Amino acid sequence: MWGGRFASSPDTLMEAINASIDFDQRLYAQDIRGSKAHAAMLADMKLITADDNAAIQNGLGAILKEIETGQFEVSRSLEDIHMNIEARLTELIGDPAGRLHTARSRNDQVATDFKLWVRDQIDVTVEQIAQLQSALVAQAETGVDFVMPGFTHLQSAQPVTFGHHMLAYVEMLERDKGRFVDARRRLNENPLGAAALAGTSFNIDRNRTSDALGFDRPTANSLDSVSDRDFVLETLNAASITTIHLSRFAEELVLWSSAQFQFVTLSDKFTTGSSIMPQKRNPDAAELIRAKTGRIFAAQTALQTVMKGLPLAYSKDMQEDKEVTFDALDTLELALLAMTGMAQDLTPNPDALRKAAGSGFSTATDLADWLVRTLNMPFRQAHHATGQLVALAENRNCGLEDLSLQDMQSVEAGITKDVFTVLGLDNSVDSRKSYGGTAPENVRVQIARWKGLLT
Repeated sequence: MWGGRFASSPDTLMEAINASIDFDQRLYAQDIRGSKAHAAMLADMKLITADDNAAIQNGLGAILKEIETGQFEVSRSLEDIHMNIEARLTELIGDPAGRLHTARSRNDQVATDFKLWVRDQIDVTVEQIAQLQSALVAQAETGVDFVMPGFTHLQSAQPVTFGHHMLAYVEMLERDKGRFVDARRRLNENPLGAAALAGTSFNIDRNRTSDALGFDRPTANSLDSVSDRDFVLETLNAASITTIHLSRFAEELVLWSSAQFQFVTLSDKFTTGSSIMPQKRNPDAAELIRAKTGRIFAAQTALQTVMKGLPLAYSKDMQEDKEVTFDALDTLELALLAMTGMAQDLTPNPDALRKAAGSGFSTATDLADWLVRTLNMPFRQAHHATGQLVALAENRNCGLEDLSLQDMQSVEAGITKDVFTVLGLDNSVDSRKSYGGTAPENVRVQIARWKGLLT
């Protein structure tokens, strides 16, 4: 490839460390697409002939078929997918292949191919997130009236509905989609034509290739064009936050499916057994999603470390951007598919949910609120009185609703029998009608909204 300057071949170790074909061959479709657009632009601008362009287009089409049918042979000595395709094109069409590289460098070629690949993967990821959201909305509809404990510090706090809990993850995932969509919008500028780093002296039209490749516009600075990997970092950041949300839900599924909670049952499709304990049903899919978070975090950290000290413009260090990105986004895709399968497949246990919701004096806040509304008591005073009643119920080993009116009045004389209307679980969740609250009627409205958005 650069034999005119060098008198001998690279050492085999140099070839081993330098070659990227083992992983960047995944960019073949984007590379061929970019090359076709570049050749068409060169022909439009009279920089190559129409016959040369036709030969290039046909040759690249033939190579695409060879790759997709497993007939394409790659060579590590040619380093990467870009040079492998160019070499094969030369074998197929001869001299016109040598004109394809006019007014471009591997630097802008690689940046363009990788942007196209990341953009394609973002589109896949956004669709997969939407599928997971739909599965969670379906579960929310099933459990819209199921009462369960809401936790803070993993301690029973206030009753909520199962549907409300499911929709919390739908909201998180919507923000995740937004981050990917925003990253896609920002990356959608075309580096092709920036050449090695300084642009080109050929009279090219970068708007033509931008339009052909679906970019909004060409990049405005050639130095930045070939040295930018912000688009990968942003995408990995979005992936990291998404996998945090997946990991949090995975953790809850691990807890909820345990014998101690029994909130949900996971089917045989997403659990495994034990080699020694025949009774076990292990939530391995959820555990692996929780663990794979580390791989995605590591990818972002690795690329940040690569990029942090690089002067402008391109350095070979940047070849390390692809393996970690491929692995991270493959991992995210698998995690999303597995989580969607579990979300579709899990069965909530309303009896266990309700029993747990009634423990831990979870309606204590309702009692304090009643004291404020009915007796015009300052909230801090109501909080103190309610705490005394909780202590009394705890000493008697009963719930707040099991205390007698006389017991209540021994702490606060103004309490009336109406207080018992707020102490039941259903009364508690039904009362939470503020926008965003857990009341079933609120949840039904949100379910309808999400169904419309996700259709």
